[in-house]
Amino acid sequence: MFLLPETVANQDGKGPETLLNQIGTPMLLNLSITRIIENECLEVSLWGSEDRQRWRKLATFPQKFYCGDYSLLLDLTQTPDVRYLRPEWKMDCRSPGDRKPLFGFHLTAEQAQAHHAAAH
Repeated sequence: MFLLPETVANQDGKGPETLLNQIGTPMLLNLSITRIIENECLEVSLWGSEDRQRWRKLATFPQKFYCGDYSLLLDLTQTPDVRYLRPEWKMDCRSPGDRKPLFGFHLTAEQAQAHHAAAH
């Protein structure tokens, strides 16, 4: 399931709200960074809501500085009331000058296998 389709962004932002098909199950989040410029960092977090009005942070990937694929386990068994997910991101450019950051990335989620979830 795509939580955020391929996106090219140059400022902080929020992705679309996604209704969960199965609530209260562990999920494996997969962040793929396809484009990045030197001396920039990207932080992606996932927020959850029961009613699309009140949102709370569920998980955050550590800051990323390189293209690649990164995974994070999200255990929704502890938050069975969460019915909607929404990604958010923050960017930082650590280069001198007025250059804006630029990232290409997408975020997917899949139901985690029971043995994989138990290992974390």
